[in-house]
Amino acid sequence: MQVRQVTSGGTLYTVATVDLTRDRLELHWLNPTTGEPYGTFRQVMARLGKSGRRVLFATNSGIYAPGLKPLGLHVEGGRTLVPLNNARSGGNFALLPNGVFWIRGKQAGVTETQAYRRADLRPTFASQSGPLLVEKGRLHPAFNKSGTSFKVRSGVGVCSDGRVRFVVSGAPVNFHSFAVFFRDTLGCPDALYLDGSISAYATPGTDTQFAEFAGIWTVSR
Repeated sequence: MQVRQVTSGGTLYTVATVDLTRDRLELHWLNPTTGEPYGTFRQVMARLGKSGRRVLFATNSGIYAPGLKPLGLHVEGGRTLVPLNNARSGGNFALLPNGVFWIRGKQAGVTETQAYRRADLRPTFASQSGPLLVEKGRLHPAFNKSGTSFKVRSGVGVCSDGRVRFVVSGAPVNFHSFAVFFRDTLGCPDALYLDGSISAYATPGTDTQFAEFAGIWTVSR
């Protein structure tokens, strides 16, 4: 995998590129020893390290509810720990269309929530969040180039080269700019917003986390 800094439109983005034919991408929420949320990258890294695995990259998954519980679908190891959320109101998560980022074997996708429900994909790992940033090359209809909501943002895209790309902005951006970055700079026809100002990432030499998370994505070998 590769983690690099990319500047676009005057904003710096951290971009992690994942090749599922080589990299092990997994989603974590509850520590099986304690039954409690991991909460931090460090705890997940320590757990995987005990089994001889090195975490190359970690980042937060989708929006979560109080008590560090995923607000939407959460699938780990083929088991659905939190069901699909069909909410039609309530913040960014319900700014429809929203969607699901999923992995099944060496295949990944970003799929609109109701399309995901109909498809019966049965993924190995999945996380629901919202809004969809890009769907089949089209930006979310609510996004406006002159939008005034600027926040640090994180998201994930499945790109035309088949690779998965996680992005965390280094400065506040609006939804339109963030979505355009996925589509036009990274070549991702499908991308999903993960979370806002608390978003962070970790590598073997960097940890930008300052708030606890529910779901945590890791890339390890």
